[in-house]
Formats: sequence, structure tokens, C-alpha cells
Amino acid sequence: MRFTADEIADARRTVQAALPPTPQYAWPLLAEALGCEVWLKHENHTPVGAFKLRGGLTYFDALRRTQPGVRHVISATRGNHGQSVGFAARRHGLAATIVVPHGNSVEKNAAMRALGVTLVEHGDDFQAAAEHAAELAEAQGLHRVPSFDRELVRGVATACVEFFEALREAPPEVLFVPIGLGSGFAAAAAARAHAGVKTRLVGVVSAHATAYLDSWRAGHAVEAPVSTVLADGMACRTPVPESLEVLRREADDVVAVTDEEVAAAMRLLYRATHNLAEGAGAAALAAAMQQRERWARRRVGVMLTGGNVDAPLFAQVLRGA
Repeated sequence: MRFTADEIADARRTVQAALPPTPQYAWPLLAEALGCEVWLKHENHTPVGAFKLRGGLTYFDALRRTQPGVRHVISATRGNHGQSVGFAARRHGLAATIVVPHGNSVEKNAAMRALGVTLVEHGDDFQAAAEHAAELAEAQGLHRVPSFDRELVRGVATACVEFFEALREAPPEVLFVPIGLGSGFAAAAAARAHAGVKTRLVGVVSAHATAYLDSWRAGHAVEAPVSTVLADGMACRTPVPESLEVLRREADDVVAVTDEEVAAAMRLLYRATHNLAEGAGAAALAAAMQQRERWARRRVGVMLTGGNVDAPLFAQVLRGA
């Protein structure tokens, strides 16, 4: 998936109308813990606490231009995509319905409702929620916002464009990127091509939701069960074909991290930077910790993709429970 310089520039204008560039910092305590220079891209600092907002902004800007008659949209999410849809829909005066699975994050649900979203709970996992959203879109004539789309990727790419531009004098040798449905990884690949850097890209999946890892290894889509408790943003059962194609073409490696490794990364992030990370948001650092020997004394990039973790769950993580 490639974008022209004009497409990236347009995406940056759209995104920066709603939020400034997020920071990237090399935290000394992270370097001490991992034995390498660690640059953290803070997508937990957006107005919805996650990188997904960027894609929502570009998607709805394109929707306004190409389908001005749309008045009501629907989508499915575990939380951050839904906040992105709610935020962008409100900016354009559109109604939004979001379908989430039962047992979804209480605080992410509250954040979506605060953005004016109508929340519908259905099914036991994201896949069931997404299928129900498709049914409601058909029955009610609503515009369905996908979870993976070229316009979403174009917006999300602005995060890594900022990152590579900020470090243009000495780009990281590797960038760890978590994978849910793959928009973040596809965006990182597009940004790498735009910036002309040679940074290796390592995709990170949950060891309890291995569809993308299994598919990357097999060379074709493989469905896998989901049992992650902590990394709900990575709870993918079925890969998106377009996303998988990008992963197979662009990934230097794909690694899996357990909930225990993610919890350890969340604790380290809090101690070393006093930043909150949700499970998926800490997964890239968990992978860097797992591979610390491979990247010792080198320059490493880590995407902190979101900080929307429920307080009781985070308290358990800090206690090591």
C-alpha cells in the first residue's frame, strides 16, 4: 500500500487540524532496562488516547467529499476505533452507532458514549460484533466504516511519518508495531517508503491471538482462536486479506508476546516514563524486551499505540496480579 507525497501531505493537514504531532522520546530508564537506545512514539497522547484517531479523521474527510449524503455511520470495535469514529463523526455532524462485544472495556465504552456514539453490545468477540454491524448496516441503510481501509491507513501513516522525520538524522534500525487488524503496520510500511528510510519493521501479535503470525508463516490467511485477556486491541480471529498482503511483503519479522510479557511492559512503561499503556499499546515494548539480546546497543523504535486501560485492570497489572 503506497501513497503519493500529496496524499501524505493532505493527510497531515487533515490530522493536524484536530491534533498536534505527538512526541517521541528516548527514555533513559527504558534504555537501561533494554540495553539499547529506545525511542517511544507517544500515540497515547492523542485526544482519544490512541493512534486510531488519525485514520478516522482522514476517512471521514474523504467520506464528506465522496458521499456527502451520508448521515449515519456504523462500525464495530473493541474501543479505540470506535472512539476514532465517534470523534470524527461528531466533527462532521454525523450520527454514529458502534457495536462492541459483551464484556468490552467499561471505560472505553464510556468514552465512546461521551462522544455521542450509540453503543450496541453483541457477541462474545470482535468478529461477532463486526458481523452484527454488517447486518445492521444492511437492514438500516447505514454507512459501514470498516476496520481496515486505505483511507484509515493513510491517516494512521502520519504518526510514523512524524516519527521518521523527527529522527531523520539517525533513524532507528528497527520499529516494533503491534497488529490488531493491521492498519498500524500497513501505515508504518507506507511511512517508511515515504520517508525513504531502511528501518526494519517487526509486527507484534498477542500469543493468545495468533491469526496474523500463523498467516504470515503459512503464506495465506489462517483463522486462530482468541483468548487474550489483556491485549483486547489485538484480539483478531480472522486476518484482513489486504492487511496480510502488506505484512507478508513488508515485515522483517513477526513475533508473539504473552499477556504476562505485556503486563511486564505496562509496568516498565509506568515506572520508566509514568505513561499509561493499554495491553495492545504496550505490546511493541514487550516485543522489544523479548528481543533485547538481538537489538542490544542499537537504536530501537517502539509504537506506544494507546493508553486506554480500565483503572481496575491497570491496578491488577501494577500489583502483578
